Amino acid sequence: MNQAYLYDSIRTPFGKFGGRLAGVRPDDLAAHVLRASLDRVPGLDPGSIDEVTFGNANGAGEENRNVARMATLLAGLPTSIPGSTVNRLCGSSLDAVMAASRSVAVGDADIVLAGGVESMSRAPWVLPKTEKPYPPGNLALSSTTLGWRLVNHLMPTEWTVSLGEATEQLRERHGISRERQDEFAAASHGLAAAAWAEGRYDNLVVPVPGTDLVQDESIRPATTVDVLAGLRTVFRPAGEGIEGGTITAGNASPLNDGASAAIIGSGAAGSRLGIDPLARIAGRGAFALEPQYFGFAPVEAANQALSRAGVGWNEVGAVELNEAFAAQSLACIDAWKIDPGIVNAWGGATAIGHPLGASGIRILGTLARRLEDSGERWGVAAICIGVGQGLAVVLENTRR
Repeated sequence: MNQAYLYDSIRTPFGKFGGRLAGVRPDDLAAHVLRASLDRVPGLDPGSIDEVTFGNANGAGEENRNVARMATLLAGLPTSIPGSTVNRLCGSSLDAVMAASRSVAVGDADIVLAGGVESMSRAPWVLPKTEKPYPPGNLALSSTTLGWRLVNHLMPTEWTVSLGEATEQLRERHGISRERQDEFAAASHGLAAAAWAEGRYDNLVVPVPGTDLVQDESIRPATTVDVLAGLRTVFRPAGEGIEGGTITAGNASPLNDGASAAIIGSGAAGSRLGIDPLARIAGRGAFALEPQYFGFAPVEAANQALSRAGVGWNEVGAVELNEAFAAQSLACIDAWKIDPGIVNAWGGATAIGHPLGASGIRILGTLARRLEDSGERWGVAAICIGVGQGLAVVLENTRR
């Protein structure tokens, strides 16, 4: 088996829902990160790329009909390069990287461009087809931005609760307080703002032409625990006791737009790319459980990935955990029994944002650069996924 490496990773700034990237089609965002990736390896013959694989969670709007292939064509890459789109909801782009690394490992490919894209602003409303012609009643539109839609009536109702209500149930199970969630969220904003100010993202983020967005749009540097404590709960009424609501717009990730991309290749690919790899993809893990406890799935996914890499948690120096909600992030960190200080040191999705299909590569690329910066050898990128799944990848720093 060949070793698979992460050579480079970039992303757009993440825009707010209805914000400064809302005017850009998702297939154009995807094409942009492909072009920008190739601009960073000018010596590479684009014709030597074996495949383009993209993650996307929606697929119902302008990114329909295989956005990987559409982005490849829009980016001006040779028409001979095939493209495939994978959908594992929030984990889609991390899944794309995992698929790319397997292709390299078995020798089916030498260089694969992996990516992810989501425009939650531009996600369409959909109208179901009728069960019979000429229905006399009304039909309701469903938003495809986030969560369940057009639910099969055979699905157990406990599985189809909203993502927020599911997280309230997870928070109950693991005893995560509102205070801890707000503290975690405030820290995320502070760390993200500091990372941008320190130039941590300068080599990771490429602005989108035609927009004036140069940094992540959802970060609020002035956010404090006191400010967050004043926000109303969204999914349950606030109240005393374990059944009272705790989740607010402030301690959950927002809706966002953005794209990300990564270059995955074999050890021999470096000579064609003209760069050395950032990290080796040392382990992969996937796990599933009851849909309403989706936020806890990264725990076992990461444990699997570490076991397959032959690494223990005591050797891990950096973790990037996608912060879908502060509550589920805290539950995972508690279960791993790790130092919270190694988790999302440059901020997380609570502040940076979570454009579903793009987030997996966002955390993977950040992890690789954190390892490069710190000199730590091992890192874990993990993400929870709606409907009860989790993915994780272990990276080994090859630039120690």
